Amino acid sequence: MSDEKKKISLPIAGSESAEAAPKTRDEGGDVLSEIEKMVTENDLVLFMKGTPQQPMCGFSARAAAVLSSYGKPFYAVNVLADPEIRQGIKDYGDWPTIPQLYVGGELVGGSDIVSKMHESGDLGQMIEDACGD
Repeated sequence: MSDEKKKISLPIAGSESAEAAPKTRDEGGDVLSEIEKMVTENDLVLFMKGTPQQPMCGFSARAAAVLSSYGKPFYAVNVLADPEIRQGIKDYGDWPTIPQLYVGGELVGGSDIVSKMHESGDLGQMIEDACGD
């Protein structure tokens, strides 16, 4: 038996590392990590059926139109193109329906909530706060 002590390395609490950053599935992450990356790297993210130019349901069309009216760039994710993202976004936000709008990394809600917040002016303020303009 050796009296030599084994060295161990423990992470320092609060330290940031490349491994801690969310990864896409292509980078070795899972679908929830990929969604996390989309939501945290973009001020405005709309998970929708179809695209803003060609929405595939009325609710997605309405949410995209409301968001477009602010003139701010937003990241749109077509959930119909990827079944894992389609289910994953429901799990990620614990929200059962699509579309889903994220502003500043926080879930705002679906089409009805987006419309109501737009009408009240609350959505505009939230977008201004998130985009820093």
